[in-house]
Formats: sequence, C-alpha cells, structure tokens
Amino acid sequence: MNFMNMFKWLTYIVVLIGALNWGLIGAFDFDLISFLFGEMSTISRVVYSIVGLCAIGYLIFSIRDEMEYSHYSC
Repeated sequence: MNFMNMFKWLTYIVVLIGALNWGLIGAFDFDLISFLFGEMSTISRVVYSIVGLCAIGYLIFSIRDEMEYSHYSC
C-alpha cells in the first residue's frame, strides 16, 4: 500500500469519526469531542480542525479518483 492510498484511508476514517460525532450531536445532543477533551479547549479545536482538513482532503481525493476513473472508462 502506497503513502497516498494510506493517507486517503486515514482521511476517510477521520471524516467518518467526525460524522459519527455529528450524528451523536443531532440524535442525543452529546458532543463526544467536547466530552473527551473539554468544551472548546485547545485540543478540541485541534481535533475539529483536523476533521475539517481531512474532509477537504477526502473531497480532493474523491474528485481526483473520479476524474482518473472516468478517463479510463471512455
């Protein structure tokens, strides 16, 4: 497994964890990140920032993969 493939999977996992946290907030009004690290502490802000950056990275990977696969299907 090459580095970019591992990085893509890592971004997917982090985005999935972020999505689960938002699901907990919506369903039960329970913020797991705030529970674990404190409400808007420095660590919480870093975790939220990492999730956001991983979401952007995963979006870029998805667009790149879609363009690459559509090129081969023609």
